Amino acid sequence: MNYHLTPVADVAAALGTSPEGLDAATARQRLAEHGPNQLTEARQKTVWQLLLNQLADVMILVLLVAAGVSVLIGEARSAGVILAIVVLNAAIGFWQEYRADKAMEALQKMAASHAQVLRDGQAQQVLTAELVPGDVVLLEAGHVLPADVRLLEAHALKVDESSLTGESGDAAKTVDALPPGDYPLGDRLNLGYKGTAITNGRATAYVVATGMATELGKIAALIQTEEVVTPLQKRLGTLGKRLSGAALAVGGLFFAVGWLRGEPWQDLLLVSISLAIAALPEALPALVTVSLALGAGRLMQSHALIRKLPAVETLGSVTYICTDKTGTLTLNQMTVQDLYEVPAVALGGLADRNALLTALALNTDATLNPDNQWLGDSTEVALARHAEEKDYARPALEAQFPRLAELPFDAERRCMSTLHQTTAGVLVLTKGAAGALYKQLTASQQASLPELKRRVDAQAAQGYRVLAYGARLLPELPADLTPATVETDLTFLGFASLLDPPREEARQAVAECQTAGIIPVMITGDHKLTAQAIAGQLGIVSSEEDLVLTGSELTALDEPGFAAVVEKVRVYARVDPAQKLRIISALQAKNQFVAMTGDGVNDAPALKNADIGIAMGLNGTEVAKEAAALILLDDDFATIVEAVRHGRRIYDNILKFIRYILAGSAGEIIALFCAPFFGLPTPLLAIHILWINLITDGLPGLALAYEPSEKNTMQRPPIDPRQTVFADGLGWFILSVGVLVGGLTIGMQAWAIAQGLPHWQTMAFTVLCFSQLGLALAIRSRRESIFSIGLLSNKAMLGAVALTVALHLTILYVPFCNELFSTQPLTAAELSLTVAVASVVFGVVEVQKFISRRRSASPVSSMRAATVAKAPAAGHPS
Repeated sequence: MNYHLTPVADVAAALGTSPEGLDAATARQRLAEHGPNQLTEARQKTVWQLLLNQLADVMILVLLVAAGVSVLIGEARSAGVILAIVVLNAAIGFWQEYRADKAMEALQKMAASHAQVLRDGQAQQVLTAELVPGDVVLLEAGHVLPADVRLLEAHALKVDESSLTGESGDAAKTVDALPPGDYPLGDRLNLGYKGTAITNGRATAYVVATGMATELGKIAALIQTEEVVTPLQKRLGTLGKRLSGAALAVGGLFFAVGWLRGEPWQDLLLVSISLAIAALPEALPALVTVSLALGAGRLMQSHALIRKLPAVETLGSVTYICTDKTGTLTLNQMTVQDLYEVPAVALGGLADRNALLTALALNTDATLNPDNQWLGDSTEVALARHAEEKDYARPALEAQFPRLAELPFDAERRCMSTLHQTTAGVLVLTKGAAGALYKQLTASQQASLPELKRRVDAQAAQGYRVLAYGARLLPELPADLTPATVETDLTFLGFASLLDPPREEARQAVAECQTAGIIPVMITGDHKLTAQAIAGQLGIVSSEEDLVLTGSELTALDEPGFAAVVEKVRVYARVDPAQKLRIISALQAKNQFVAMTGDGVNDAPALKNADIGIAMGLNGTEVAKEAAALILLDDDFATIVEAVRHGRRIYDNILKFIRYILAGSAGEIIALFCAPFFGLPTPLLAIHILWINLITDGLPGLALAYEPSEKNTMQRPPIDPRQTVFADGLGWFILSVGVLVGGLTIGMQAWAIAQGLPHWQTMAFTVLCFSQLGLALAIRSRRESIFSIGLLSNKAMLGAVALTVALHLTILYVPFCNELFSTQPLTAAELSLTVAVASVVFGVVEVQKFISRRRSASPVSSMRAATVAKAPAAGHPS
């Protein structure tokens, strides 16, 4: 039922109630029928379910099988190392999921615990959970609304609904039914919503919805969804399955071929396990998590707090940023932008002063605290502050023109009046919507009314909130203080144009987004003209093709119709929570990766379901923060752009890490698989493979997280979220480098055996280790030479390489380590030879990059690059 369109008497009839409230028996019956007035949570996973989820990954299962087989064949050391890796990964994943979402808990805290109701005609306190539809609740300033209500009586009632509707000003409430039409939540002036706060006045209201049927409950249902999977999570999931399949296939093939050749099955099984381990980069999940954590630390320094680590890399794939207006793109501080004063107003002692500025200072409820700070409604504060800046301070003026009485703001008359004592009589100052004052003007000003309307309309068309001022002089204070006796025969003084101005840094941030191929979209609960004006100033709306939609216009669009225009819309105004979620979903259906910013409860569903939800840290509600993956500590849109810059760098470095790990793993597989076909023994043991995968891969891989940004990071399109990790030549790179590393390892082994050197296995092991260290240095940039980016630009990498070399020399020359790792000390000549052979990998990769740079610098390549630059980025509208 549309309670806001229905007269109060019909609402009471529909609810089976009356102004005296329900009787106790009916209340108990309805409580059993509707259930408690509480938000219900989706069933939470148990601790054991969370732990089992961590072990359900295909790659982890293969490692567990390998550990079990290692135990059966007596390789306890290998099994212990594998199990340690599994436990570490499970612990990290469990902790992240355990604290992933507490948004429901925050929603519960918003609800009031007790409410005052009329039961059996008597006022009484009841638990909020016991409220039922039809209850009559008594409300006053300071109360949090305990349920969704339809107002029965309202006296100067104002409600802060910003957390639900996104509108910054308090909503003045009325009791009359609204004319037929489509009204967003913020315009349903005779309704109140669970979880919002009364800031002024008092009221009596019928409860029309409780629990999950309230607007707050609908939001709670919307945020109880599965976590959004990030691009990297999807790619690593696919990669893990492929690598696990490859590991089993390679190990099985090797075992089958050896079995057919009549080799002992115990030896074959050991080598097959080694091959499987070589194919699985065990350290990958843990090191990706550590890399994301390091990236999150850097983002913290830029005033962005990451709540969910996988969201770090999502920033690199973002194609749309859907952002709230108030406080994010704007200062969240109403400001007087312009004044228009009707000249030559001489009224009640105002002849020697600016009448309009005097009215701004006197007709306000804003007050100064002991710290000389203005307190009150943001619009009232803006008007009083502007008057003070023009040397029309309220305290001084009220000493000269003391306030005698006032008529508070009323949603029906849309104005307020204050009455002040002057030497000439009682001065009435009225402030309100210009349309409300037009019909109250003196006959002498009716002729100039068309010009006044033209000026006011011009300001409103630019998105300004226009407040008009009128005045009259009475001989004495009326005995009957009503609008009819006070707010008539007014002299128009002028009007003030107000706006929440855009942040200066937001303009540059919007431009950077557009340069980086990211489309900013404003989604706000504010009015269309205001939103469009701010969007125009910021550059979000810059052409006729950029569309602006209101919530009602969006409702009128069916799914195909909305899908046809969603990528062209740059501003959404007067939208409700479900519509925000619809916008996010429609963009995602177009293969866009969407970041959503917000601060209110109404933003929580979209924050939860966006690819990355970004909450405001200063002014955001706890619900929004818990639903988001990233929190802006300074509520600044520019910080989002900086976070995207960091996200792209982090994503690039993770891809470098994957390239490094997989190329090294390919080299290990080729060496192990191909050596027997050349009549050579197995070049490496399982413990050697684990050492390489954990230490040789792990330390330099971790250091790649510290790699600075590539050139022009924010001048390229977003990462195509549909491409796999093998895209853009990665597969060819892995294969070519893998063949080179494997070939050098087998070559070293064959030469050492031919020379009768007893240390041939240790030499092959050392070549494999050192060749991957050379690869780590060369892979720091995909295009630039290490000598141009500078060896010292990533000191962590130099430290990691030095530490890895030191650790490797330790297992070569410390007797205890020789026994543990099955290694032998090398002579100086043998060690020098292995280093020389391993350095070939570094040289070849640097040559590859040099050739690639030369090709891209050629005229033909430059023309192709220019063509690509003009084409729309993958996943963007064409």
